[in-house]
Amino acid sequence: MPGDRFPPGTRVRTFHHDPPHHTRLPRYARGQRGVVIEPEGPAELADVSAQGRGDAPVEQVYAVRFAARDLWGEGDHHVVLDLWESYLEEDPEHER
Repeated sequence: MPGDRFPPGTRVRTFHHDPPHHTRLPRYARGQRGVVIEPEGPAELADVSAQGRGDAPVEQVYAVRFAARDLWGEGDHHVVLDLWESYLEEDPEHER
């Protein structure tokens, strides 16, 4: 069932990659650790559909919370990004 891979509270890390094409994974969030808030539902992977191809896979999108301090070295707030499942991997070593 969609949304089962990363239930709320799952600690994740985003992949650190710099593809030669469009990606919806912001550069500042690549390779960063966050926590899944909730699944947002399935959507076509924008990385593929932005290339004008008709074969974009549908993936689960997750709302993921990051500490601003982890992203930019300062700030006492959090940032929430909607990220496709293929951008994420479980990070059991992440402490929060």
